[in-house]
Amino acid sequence: MKTLFILNDPPYGTERSYNALRLARQLLKAGHEEVKLFLIGDAVACAKAGQTVPQGYYNTGDMLGMIVRAGGEIGVCGTCIDARGIAAGELIAGVPRGSMDMLTSWTQWADKVITF
Repeated sequence: MKTLFILNDPPYGTERSYNALRLARQLLKAGHEEVKLFLIGDAVACAKAGQTVPQGYYNTGDMLGMIVRAGGEIGVCGTCIDARGIAAGELIAGVPRGSMDMLTSWTQWADKVITF
């Protein structure tokens, strides 16, 4: 199956993005799945490199890195990072600046679209 996740919520303060990342990782671990994630709105902050969190707390940047290393693809809304003052160079490795064209293409590609 080909699954697209669309994340809207910030990395911290709510667990919606965290739970989406957990499910995406689990699908990749299960095998026979192709996974893409598109971060839009406040979710773009999930991909900011250099996040420092308290000991024992989840780190969305690290989780996204695990997804990339497991073969998942991630895109980040360019308009949204601009609006939040995040430069493309501040994103974690393997996570490119994206666009609505990318999201449209990925939506057409997907068998399933899951939003968080």
